[in-house]
Amino acid sequence: MNTKNKKLLKEIFEDPIRSDIRWNDVERLINSLDGSVNQGKGSRVWFYLNGQIGRFHKPHPNQEIEKYAVKDLRAFLEVSGVLPEK
Repeated sequence: MNTKNKKLLKEIFEDPIRSDIRWNDVERLINSLDGSVNQGKGSRVWFYLNGQIGRFHKPHPNQEIEKYAVKDLRAFLEVSGVLPEK
């Protein structure tokens, strides 16, 4: 995982929840963790990581994900065994 992805992972777990996390960066993070991103119908997207499945909606028209989606992403990463370095 490169420096940019490590920084993003820390930002996802920051409090208060950030509102400037971009969807494309999240997809790149999942791929860097040897996960996969699969597009479903419409804006539905499935993340597969370490045997876990996360179901998300790609934001539109903006590229930043909503705060509730950041919380869902945190939970998905936690159950997948991915946490930021301290």
